[in-house]
Amino acid sequence: MKILILSDDFPPRAVGGAGVIAFNMAQGFSKRGYDVHVLSAVKNRMEEKQDNYAGLKIYNIYSNYHERWRAYLSLYNPMTAKKVRDIIERINPDVVFAHNIHFHISYHSLKLAKASGAKVFLVAHDAMLVHYGKLSGFVKSKSDSIPIEIDYKINFWRQIKEFGRRYNPFRNLIIRYYLKYADKIFSVSEALRRALEKNGLQNLKTIHNGVDVLEWDVNNRDIKDFKNTRQLNNKKVILFGGRLSEAKGGCEILSAMKKVLEKAPDAVLLVLGREDKYGNIMMDKSERLGIRDRIIFTGWISGDELKAAYHSSDVVVVPSIYLDPFPTVNLEAMACAKPVVGTCFGGTPEIVEDNITGFIVNPLNIDVMAEKIAYLLLNPKQAEEFGKRGYNRVKQKFNFDKWIDEYLNNYRKI
Repeated sequence: MKILILSDDFPPRAVGGAGVIAFNMAQGFSKRGYDVHVLSAVKNRMEEKQDNYAGLKIYNIYSNYHERWRAYLSLYNPMTAKKVRDIIERINPDVVFAHNIHFHISYHSLKLAKASGAKVFLVAHDAMLVHYGKLSGFVKSKSDSIPIEIDYKINFWRQIKEFGRRYNPFRNLIIRYYLKYADKIFSVSEALRRALEKNGLQNLKTIHNGVDVLEWDVNNRDIKDFKNTRQLNNKKVILFGGRLSEAKGGCEILSAMKKVLEKAPDAVLLVLGREDKYGNIMMDKSERLGIRDRIIFTGWISGDELKAAYHSSDVVVVPSIYLDPFPTVNLEAMACAKPVVGTCFGGTPEIVEDNITGFIVNPLNIDVMAEKIAYLLLNPKQAEEFGKRGYNRVKQKFNFDKWIDEYLNNYRKI
């Protein structure tokens, strides 16, 4: 069986979770013996070529434009449409899995894939099918309690106000037209599924992402070297990862860190990310809070170094303040047997069980978030027990092979 994966970004260039998930899926199918091809986009014309990465056949096509045109070119991109059609015709796939295609490859690729005779599936990693960016309008800044029910209905006028001239009144209607060419739309969490359905989409099914816990083993020497390099010895380490941004709760975790240090003065915040534009915002805030010396940026890390970072931590924090569909950080932390203090928004509560594998908090409630983090730092036996339960939960419920099987089983049912 020939399988084609579509994804705007893909390792080694991928910086977002969707690209990594697309890569994991491709590898999972390849290990099952299927003939796997990947179509991705590059912004440098010199990189437009057929390539091979981790044993996968990758077709890189060029596309580069200013983001202001995204609401239009994400629907039909003249820079990529013919190339996508030609590659699909050349491969002649039996099944196509589209991941993030809402920038360069475009939604038009769904129509092209269906015209080839393939079964077509779209994996939704975010709310971009109905929204322009990160869905956060439902988060009430003055409410710091955990909401019993969330209304994900998108406000039409709010979108116009927020996106101004970039707003395309026909965007969502055209996306729905192209979605008719998908045999099924898979959401990575129930929270995302509910949000998409609330805003008019149908034909949805949730398949949670999976992780291979064995892939997250690391030898003690690597952990020791990482701690020495980052000066983490004799420190209580709080890990904060993911793409750094306001929506990911960067400022909230710093405010909580200030309070954590009152109870655990030997604590440090290990930030998995670069000191980029938002990293500078975090550094400026940490300076104002007087905790700059307790913040450690790792820069871009991957492979064994990333694994060592997780294993060097005492607690992992996921304080997103938007519908963060299914943060991979949660799975990676639990695969490394680490307790998680996670947000109540998005898919995190579907992974982290409150008071069993960690704590679920409203990250806008800085006092409670700080209290839960400090509790785990000061009660290492409880933290270890949470971590063990988390490891077993990931191994059983979010197993990598089970994840791949679910997609293959759904393919066979169509």
